[in-house]
Amino acid sequence: MSKPFLLGLTGSIGMGKSTTAAMFAEAGVPVWDADQTVHDLYAKDGAAVAPIAAAFPSAIKAGAVDRVELKKLLANDKTALNRVEEIVHPLTTASRSQFIADHSEADLILLDIPLLFETGADAACDATLVVSAPAEVQRARVLERPEMTEAQLDFILSRQMPDAEKRRRATFIIETVDLEQTRQDVRNLIAQIRGEQNA
Repeated sequence: MSKPFLLGLTGSIGMGKSTTAAMFAEAGVPVWDADQTVHDLYAKDGAAVAPIAAAFPSAIKAGAVDRVELKKLLANDKTALNRVEEIVHPLTTASRSQFIADHSEADLILLDIPLLFETGADAACDATLVVSAPAEVQRARVLERPEMTEAQLDFILSRQMPDAEKRRRATFIIETVDLEQTRQDVRNLIAQIRGEQNA
């Protein structure tokens, strides 16, 4: 039995990554979601709660990690982010490994990882897919979100690898300007990967 083909999905904020991941799921591809995993780790009884409580007691409310409080701590303490990542990264890696083991019968697994290249997670993938859109489309999408400001967006973008660099590193690129075209591109890519595997 051949092991599943691991496709790493990434894209900067507002590029349509979640929408594209949902299209893979609709097509029957198992999707591991790094953001959802972190959400679960931070929830009540989540595996990250106790270690984060030990490092940052004020970030815990009602037995869960309060993301708003944690963000404030990160903004005020330059070393805090590294400490949080040292706690969270091994837990997310373990979750990903377990997901792959649980879906070992699949021919293709999508790994939805926002910081795919930044964290070096692309090394564990057979190929990478970057979703992209023109910068003005990206900015318009993100600024439609409640509570989002230009300054916040610029800060987030400063922490993410530039879109051009992601595109340069990607095995595959899908543009997300037109929803139906994106859906077709997803179907075509799944067919291409399966075809190459079975060749």
